[in-house]
Amino acid sequence: MEITKFKEETQTLKKFFELYCEDKHSPKEKITKILTYKNETIHIDLNLCPECLEKIQYSFDRLLDCPHEIKPRCRTCPNPCYEKKQWKEVAKVMRYSGTKLGLSLVKKKIKSLFK
Repeated sequence: MEITKFKEETQTLKKFFELYCEDKHSPKEKITKILTYKNETIHIDLNLCPECLEKIQYSFDRLLDCPHEIKPRCRTCPNPCYEKKQWKEVAKVMRYSGTKLGLSLVKKKIKSLFK
């Protein structure tokens, strides 16, 4: 996959995990993850609890090992690389955060209509 797509995917994971962790867990830990992809170093600042940090690291590892040049969505991938248990945990985070982000966008649009 292209480096821009990889960066986009890592930022999506960061946003979803931080939103989930902010609402569900404490205490948080500030940490910078350094990922190397196609000879490029990427620094990602995270603010997560140890449990979510472990889950996002697993997701980063799967992303780094993705064999597809054009990355499909993980849930539609013909060769899933997530183990079943981890997939369920990450899917729970994505469902929660995706719903919350979607609702906040709708809320912003409705507020803008009444301004």
